[in-house]
Amino acid sequence: MGRPAREAWTKYYADGKDFRQLSDAERALLAEHAPVPEGGGRALDVGCGTGELAAHLASLGYVVDAVDYSDGAIARAREEHREVEGVRWLQLDIEADDPACLDGDDTDTGTGYDLITLRLAYAFLRDRSRVLHALGERLREGGAIVVVTPLADSTPSDRRNIALDEDEIGLLASGWRQATRLEADGCAFLVLRGPCHRDTTAVEKGRPTGHALIGALAVVTDGAGRVLLGRSTRGMWELPGGKSTGAEDLAGAAVRELAEETGLTASADDAYVVTMLVDDSHGVPRLTAVVRITAWSGHLANREPKLFERWEFHDLHGLACAGEVFTPAARALDAVWPGVVPGLPPHHAYPLAAQHPPVPGEPAEAVRLRRRMADAVVAGGWAPSAPVREALRTVPRHRFAPEATTTAAYDDDLAVVTRRDGTGRATSSVSAAWLQADMIEGLRLQPGAVVHEAGSGGYNAELIAAVTGPGGRVVTGDIDPYVVHRTRRFTAEAGSGRVDAYHGDAALGAPAHLVPRGGFDACVVTYNVWDIAPAWREQLAEGGRLVLPLEIGGYTRAVAFERRGDVLHARKFTHCGFVPAQGVHARTAPAAGLLDGELTIRFEDGGPRDVDGLEEALRGPRHEAATGVTMGADCYFGSLQLYAATTLPGFCRLTAHAEKGTGVTRIAEGGDAPAVLGDASVAYLVHVQTRHADDPAEREWEWFAHAFGSEGPRLAERLVSTVRAWDHSVRADAAAPELAAHPAGTPDRLLPPGDVLDKAYSRLVFRWPGRDARLKSTGQGHRSGEARLIRGSGAPDHERGGPPRMANQDGHVPRSL
Repeated sequence: MGRPAREAWTKYYADGKDFRQLSDAERALLAEHAPVPEGGGRALDVGCGTGELAAHLASLGYVVDAVDYSDGAIARAREEHREVEGVRWLQLDIEADDPACLDGDDTDTGTGYDLITLRLAYAFLRDRSRVLHALGERLREGGAIVVVTPLADSTPSDRRNIALDEDEIGLLASGWRQATRLEADGCAFLVLRGPCHRDTTAVEKGRPTGHALIGALAVVTDGAGRVLLGRSTRGMWELPGGKSTGAEDLAGAAVRELAEETGLTASADDAYVVTMLVDDSHGVPRLTAVVRITAWSGHLANREPKLFERWEFHDLHGLACAGEVFTPAARALDAVWPGVVPGLPPHHAYPLAAQHPPVPGEPAEAVRLRRRMADAVVAGGWAPSAPVREALRTVPRHRFAPEATTTAAYDDDLAVVTRRDGTGRATSSVSAAWLQADMIEGLRLQPGAVVHEAGSGGYNAELIAAVTGPGGRVVTGDIDPYVVHRTRRFTAEAGSGRVDAYHGDAALGAPAHLVPRGGFDACVVTYNVWDIAPAWREQLAEGGRLVLPLEIGGYTRAVAFERRGDVLHARKFTHCGFVPAQGVHARTAPAAGLLDGELTIRFEDGGPRDVDGLEEALRGPRHEAATGVTMGADCYFGSLQLYAATTLPGFCRLTAHAEKGTGVTRIAEGGDAPAVLGDASVAYLVHVQTRHADDPAEREWEWFAHAFGSEGPRLAERLVSTVRAWDHSVRADAAAPELAAHPAGTPDRLLPPGDVLDKAYSRLVFRWPGRDARLKSTGQGHRSGEARLIRGSGAPDHERGGPPRMANQDGHVPRSL
């Protein structure tokens, strides 16, 4: 098992040596079980050698990427098949190199593969399970992996390293939706289809003996951040470790067992007991120390073949589908990286206060993807300052979401959900990178700043720590103890040492001993809030910045406020969405169902209102009024929603639960519309496509007001007037309102002119462009809003190529906004 050095392979091929030729039986099985998809297909030949199989796949009609560890193999393949078209010959170590060359940029057939082959190559892989899992993630829907391998039973003993035994073949085939085993000239011919994922299960050995009740497990990672696991002869994955002996300390036991089992050596100074696990096995209490080893040396070997078949390094995101893992090992992995092994049986864990230094290590792919993510965020205009740009390029985002693939972790437009409640609703996430950058920019941080983060997770706090520099500090809190535990573990693994995490309802403020004299320089909130907690203002230094996702009429905006005395003045608005608040800020908007569940009317600010007679009105005729206001495919209309929510008395939101065209409204299923409620009447806004074209850029929509009930025409005209006023004074200049947040109880006489929206802890005063003149002419002024909250995105639905959906609640908004 294992590969000879690259130089040995180069000499092997330079001497004219080769592996056995592709047989007629293999050609026939490939034609039968891996035919080229209609319209052509894409194939990857791993360990291509001198290229015979790759050339054959090209002759069948595949576009082929042929990769090999040896430059000698690739040189011969290029020379011997120089007349073959449709093959890219690539020198690539499939186990260690950045696979950027496999992303399909140089072909016109896209990314992913319809066929991946490993002919006479699988046995030479060290981290077989990890590599097969990674290759499986590159399969297109309906694609297959074909493994051709000699069998140990029919291979001379001195060449067993090139063959697989039956146990290994069984492991290779497990976890696939379909695994077909065939025979080709004495070799096993395996065709694997479906996801290469199987749920990880924590399993036990036999009843433990008395002297094995106290032990230690070593958690070791390689230079790419992958964790070491051994495939035991019992058919499960285990960490290095075992029982302690005599007066030996637990960290010393882990170091000793690591050397005895794997050949890797570590110093006791680099071994840290991070957690003690207490559980029960077969009725016998068991105590296990989780020992994080931060540095080691040596070459990996299998020193105890009676106990282990081999050792492999595994990607953290692949641990959820590793198959059977010894229960203490699974719990130890979860203790270091909470969340990477889901569904563990109950146990007790006692994290220790002792910290360990950050452990380096990441694949080259992460460096490339992080740079690409940062470039995309910068290109979008979300990170204009040098410190934020540098933080995006250096803080390892993937290490704060280890359950996600590296590609998903570094998608600049994607939020990675890391925690859900019992209903499946997201309660914690790593927000989209562009949004995190934008909110941090809104804080206007200076070197050495001390920042409070309400809502934890780790990555955002470390970005802030990087921006504030060595003299800065971040205090981050969360109401969920699990999230706090994750934050502490991940910042210990990959952090700066300048992040302090506390457990508590962050809406009540940071613990007093963590608040600097004079207050925090800045505060950022990373969950949706309906109101501004007094503690955030009170713990903020004069002139400090508070950035939070504030729900206004149910529409969420990340608002950057600056403190001036007791008043917070808005400096910036960004359309966004986050996970919902918990604790004292948790709130459900009053709502009423209509027409047997076809519609829901939600009162975002205030208690429920009278809807008597509204169902009867909805069964009557519909009144329509055109606004004359149009928009194109990429128009941003979020300011219209906010304008309506803050200027219209009786504002509410109407949500449809029937397919578009089947209900009484023209609102798409799951979408909602700004609305106003009257006496047994309602009016709401929809956009209707008025210009159709093949090119989305040439399509056009117009806003219409639809209404039901006797007051419907009057309510519709109010909506029409509102849209036209927005179009004239707000949309034309892409203007945002002036907003000041005053403490609750501030008398009207002390408020500036504007539209007032009252919350429980604050009074929000909005001043829209052009609004003052209309207020004077109509005699309107302050209005008293009522309390409200929304879980949804706040945008009407749209057809493909139409106006964009605004946001979800996991920190994700389309790039086009």
